[in-house]
Amino acid sequence: MFSTPAFAQTAGNSAGLNGFSGQLLSMLPFLVVFLIIYLMLIRPQQKRFKDQRRAIDAVQKGDTVITAGGIIGKVSKVSDREVEIEISKGIKISVVKATLQSVQPLTAANSNTVE
Repeated sequence: MFSTPAFAQTAGNSAGLNGFSGQLLSMLPFLVVFLIIYLMLIRPQQKRFKDQRRAIDAVQKGDTVITAGGIIGKVSKVSDREVEIEISKGIKISVVKATLQSVQPLTAANSNTVE
C-alpha cells in the first residue's frame, strides 16, 4: 500500500538531477536574488559612505558643514578629531568630525557671497 523509503529515494534520482548539479540548480535562485540585492542596495550604500567619509576627512577652513543635529555653519578651525564651526558672527562651537553629515567645500563661486 505505502512505498518504502528506499523506493521513494530511487524514484527521485531517476529524474536526472542528482548530486552536486541538483543542489546547485536548487540554490541558483537564492544566489541570483542575493546578487541583485548586493548590486542594488549594498554596493551603492558602501560607495556613498566612502564618499562621505572622504569629504569629512578633507574638510578644511572655510567649508560649510551640516552636523547630524542639523547645525549649519562655516568651519573656522580643524584638528584631528574635532572641527570648530562658526554658526553666527562671534559664536563658535566645537564638534566631533564623526558628527558631520554634509560638507560643501569652499569654492570660488560661494566664497564671494555676502554674510
